[in-house]
Amino acid sequence: MPTVNIIGGGLAGSECAYQLARQGINVQLYEMRPEIQTPVHKTPYLAELVCSNSLKSTSIDNASGVLKEEMRILDSLILRVADDTRVPAGTALAVDRERFASRVTEMIEREDYIHLIRREITSIDDGIWVIATGPLTSSSLSKKIKQMTGEEHLYFFDAVSPIIYTDSIDMNRVVKANRYQEDGGDYLNCFMNEEEYTRFWQELINAECLPMKMFEKGLLFERCKPIEEIARTGKDAIRFGPLRPTGLVDSGTNKMPYAAVQLRTENKEKTMYNMVGFQTRLKWGEQKRVFRFIPGLENASFVRYGVMHRNTFINSPECLDIFLRLKKNPNVWFAGQITGVEGYVESAAMGLYVALNLIKTIKGEEPQSLPDDTMMGSLVRYITTPNVSFQPIYANFGILPTIPVKNKWKRRHFLAARAIENIKAWKEKIFLKK
Repeated sequence: MPTVNIIGGGLAGSECAYQLARQGINVQLYEMRPEIQTPVHKTPYLAELVCSNSLKSTSIDNASGVLKEEMRILDSLILRVADDTRVPAGTALAVDRERFASRVTEMIEREDYIHLIRREITSIDDGIWVIATGPLTSSSLSKKIKQMTGEEHLYFFDAVSPIIYTDSIDMNRVVKANRYQEDGGDYLNCFMNEEEYTRFWQELINAECLPMKMFEKGLLFERCKPIEEIARTGKDAIRFGPLRPTGLVDSGTNKMPYAAVQLRTENKEKTMYNMVGFQTRLKWGEQKRVFRFIPGLENASFVRYGVMHRNTFINSPECLDIFLRLKKNPNVWFAGQITGVEGYVESAAMGLYVALNLIKTIKGEEPQSLPDDTMMGSLVRYITTPNVSFQPIYANFGILPTIPVKNKWKRRHFLAARAIENIKAWKEKIFLKK
């Protein structure tokens, strides 16, 4: 069998390499770290999670939960490791990020059919290639991809939330609880009254940020927009966004608090907490000053401040076919966030999809597109369908074929059940040996 060259040891690249190796296909997996680091990665591990440690909901009432279930059916490496390194976070699948990345790296390194090469790739020769370099593709490779695609890169800016040491949190001022009184009490909640909220909001909107060119402001991806950008749109904007108090009860008043900041554990030992929804481009000194206005965080010590970085993705509807192959060269495949999907699980799903069809083609069989009414299939269809204003997409029920059921929960249950049933049928159709 030919060797498959994969560029990028992130979620998509790791998933793709592992699936190919399990079928006896030789893989050369290229990862430029630690030889060349990115602005946000901190370790040499493969599949390092740089934004949140949450892979979002596991409930099949949620589109992300449906996607996870589909990937489990297809025996995803990333989902298996995530389940093994899970930390408490209610219905969300949050992981101990260091253990998660370490475990993925270990599983990749022990595969006989995978040769992990730690160096940057700047050119692509003959052979089979999978480009899974993610949103932080190096400038050298970006130029090569631009030449190959013949299209200008699209791009947006993403932001990362701060992480706080647990022993610096005033536990007398925070409340341990999940929304709607769900079991577990996995989140720490910093409740604010109106006066506390107003002061925090004023400090936030007047804090000094890292500079951004004016033409770039409109390219902030909506779901990762910095909290200060949201706050500037109106006094109550973050109170109905990341600081929403919905489903929480202040035991002191027995009422819903005016606003609430949630902290989610970063590791099993609970020595660190992530500020949920606090992506930011505030200067580090300003983060320390402003975030200490939050009740319970008056003496907060930061493991990591929030940072902002450029995310790059290609114009997939113009460049790729339904199997995520380059239209101009079907020996070049793309996977992960660089294709225009948004999110950890979505990225890994694209690596899984590419691997399964690569296996088919290498064995001399026809590749198989996913059913449109599966979550994976709807994502692939979205990023390969012509769109004059193509932007990154995450798993959501809105991209699935609709059905005439008005009740939202009944509709979601039907769509979820149909997706899961059809992914099982697709798995049998492609008939891969495990």
